Amino acid sequence: MSALQEFKKFALQGNVVDLAVGIVIGAAFSKIVSSVVDDIVTPAVLTPALKAAKLTDLSQLVIPGTAIKYGNFLSNIISFIIVAFSLFIVVKLINAAKKKEQVVVPLAPVEASPTEVLLTEIRDLLRKEAK
Repeated sequence: MSALQEFKKFALQGNVVDLAVGIVIGAAFSKIVSSVVDDIVTPAVLTPALKAAKLTDLSQLVIPGTAIKYGNFLSNIISFIIVAFSLFIVVKLINAAKKKEQVVVPLAPVEASPTEVLLTEIRDLLRKEAK
């Protein structure tokens, strides 16, 4: 098998293609989450705190006398929590769908051993005599 054929086989495996799709979707999802945090969560939830600190943006939250921007850190933590929760929900839905797909295969009836067959016949005969 040539190197080109091996690479083609590797690149077209389901796992590699799934990973590539996941990375592309993840990059797009990251932009959506950043927008949610920057454009919705920060203005709606953190505006009162920012106004109290006389700031307009999370990036302006800085430890005085340093270059440490803990506002950006808080924004990234909020983004991480949203992404982690979203992934949790997606994985939970996928696992639920997989459980529904699993088909319960009925067990094949177990054949009785010759001894069990004989004992069953004896039991049935005794029941008939008792009546």
